[in-house]
Amino acid sequence: MKQVRLPYGKEFIELEVGDDADILVSKAGDFKAEKSQEDLVRDALAHPIGTEKLSELVKGKKTITIISSDHTRPVPSAITMPILLEEIRSTNPDAEITILIATGFHRPTTHEELVAKYGQEIVDNEHIVVHKSGVDEDMVELDTLPSGGRLLLNKHAINTDLLIAEGFIEPHFFAGFSGGRKSILPGVASEKTVLANHCSKFIASDYSRTGILKENPIHKDMEFAAEQAKLAFILNVVIDAEKKIINAFAGDRVKAHYEGTEFVRGLSTIDGVNADIAITSNGGYPLDQNVYQSVKSMTAAEAAAADDGVIIEVSRCNDGHGGESFYKTFKEAATPKDVEDRVLQIPMEETIPDQWEIQILARILVRHKVIFVTDPENRQLIEDMHMTYAENIEEALRMAKEIKGEDAKIAFVPDGVSVIVNKKK
Repeated sequence: MKQVRLPYGKEFIELEVGDDADILVSKAGDFKAEKSQEDLVRDALAHPIGTEKLSELVKGKKTITIISSDHTRPVPSAITMPILLEEIRSTNPDAEITILIATGFHRPTTHEELVAKYGQEIVDNEHIVVHKSGVDEDMVELDTLPSGGRLLLNKHAINTDLLIAEGFIEPHFFAGFSGGRKSILPGVASEKTVLANHCSKFIASDYSRTGILKENPIHKDMEFAAEQAKLAFILNVVIDAEKKIINAFAGDRVKAHYEGTEFVRGLSTIDGVNADIAITSNGGYPLDQNVYQSVKSMTAAEAAAADDGVIIEVSRCNDGHGGESFYKTFKEAATPKDVEDRVLQIPMEETIPDQWEIQILARILVRHKVIFVTDPENRQLIEDMHMTYAENIEEALRMAKEIKGEDAKIAFVPDGVSVIVNKKK
């Protein structure tokens, strides 16, 4: 028998499975960093890729903005942010520093979430601004994106003497990888810009997939936005399943990000297996707070499953569906195919909120039965969204085997957001 641990909120669901089950995991768990988390970050800052040290770049700058990931991202900012602030103030103690929370299209981060992310001292003593993509007066319009969309970014990112960003790099289900340029778009972009970038044409592209950057139209827009914003320096970390830093990359927004993505690619790429039943999770807290975010790991299960395979998603979803329009679109639709067909007809300039997540979930639901293991209070919304609710993993497996048979080929992708699953041809 094999042991499988599926992240669920801040806990794990553990179960024994047969030796014939495939367990598809990132090699990050086998990677042993030779330094502490703090030393990895300090070492990256001491040896930046493609640019001067941050302590040099900040000299003479009156205002500095640090873009930082929001509550939905497991960036260990309680470690990275104090070191960044120390590095800046080592040569520019009088700089006016703003920490700009890159919420993208998400809801604003709460005070309690800021404390949980940074610690009380930083929240009490630093100037923190939470980006709100729908507030037009907070935006500055720059150039036109390569896609043709308008580029509007938060004024705190533009009206500053130096713009830097912290984040983390993981596989991303349509941008290829997170990190780097993504701090700008969608991180601190206007909703108008996000909607243009996340249009149905781009989401439908075969290049808008996990682990793909070359020819990816979404990535191309994002790189352009970061260039126009004059993003001067990034600190991106790589984390393991325990959310611990195992590597860090700092420096030029393109070169440092590329080195980071290649490191992640080497750890994360897995061959698919065409499973009859593919089981995944969204990596636990904070990534599995809602159904919206959980679509990401479903794409890993989609790649691991046969064309008619059953997908089992294990996700706590303590924050419910995660997007009202996302939820209502499925609730009010007769079938997922109706949703997919309608979204594919929407032109870029008419992109609606959450359309990208709607489109990807619809694609999956049209081709796969999805059984969703989550807290009982989410049962109705799961069923409203054309998925099947299961109280626990045992019940979900029983349901799936009723469809695919007792001898069904089973694959586990315990942390679906941490891997790049190459679809088996």
